[in-house]
Amino acid sequence: MGPLDALAHLLGLFMPALGTAPIAAALAKGLWRRALAREAWWRLTAWSSAAGSLALLGGLVVLGRDGRMASYSAMLLACALALWWAGFGPARR
Repeated sequence: MGPLDALAHLLGLFMPALGTAPIAAALAKGLWRRALAREAWWRLTAWSSAAGSLALLGGLVVLGRDGRMASYSAMLLACALALWWAGFGPARR
């Protein structure tokens, strides 16, 4: 496997988390407009993508392969918890 193949595999692993995070952050800012007015969109996206990436890595380690529905479910749950943590929880500025 060459370097481009390795990069393609890494992007394939993390792309669901990196693609879901900005959409989830935008939806959260739209739904809770007043409560999240002070929070930057990029900050919510960063928290969400980091949590989703860690969940996907955990799913890869625990389940032995990428692309399992349990990994994607854990990613969505981690994404939602990270948005709550950044927007409403103790991590709020």
